[in-house]
Amino acid sequence: MHPTTPTEHFSSFAQFYPFYLNEHSHPVSRRLHFIGSLGVIGCVAMAIATGNWLWLPAAIVCGYGFAWVGHFRFEKNRPATFRHPIYSLMGDWVMFADICRGKISL
Repeated sequence: MHPTTPTEHFSSFAQFYPFYLNEHSHPVSRRLHFIGSLGVIGCVAMAIATGNWLWLPAAIVCGYGFAWVGHFRFEKNRPATFRHPIYSLMGDWVMFADICRGKISL
C-alpha cells in the first residue's frame, strides 16, 4: 500500500500518477482495468454507430464495474475515484495508453 492517507492532496497529476500506479500493482487488477477501458471504447463506439445513447450508461457500468472488481477483489483497496475522481479518471486513460505502448505490463 502507498503510504498516503485518504485525505492527502496532490498538487498535480504528475504527483498523483505514481500513487495511482501503486494502487494498481496487482496484474489481474490492471487487466480488469484494461478490459473495462476497452469496453468503454466499444460502448461509446456503439452509441455513435447506432445512435442509441443507452450505450453511454453501459460504458460507465463497464468501465467502473471491471475496475472496482479489481480493487475490491484483488488489490484489497478503495478505488482512487472516491478520493480523487478527476485525477483517477485521467489515471485510467494514461495507464491504458501506457499498457498499449508497452510501458506497463499486463
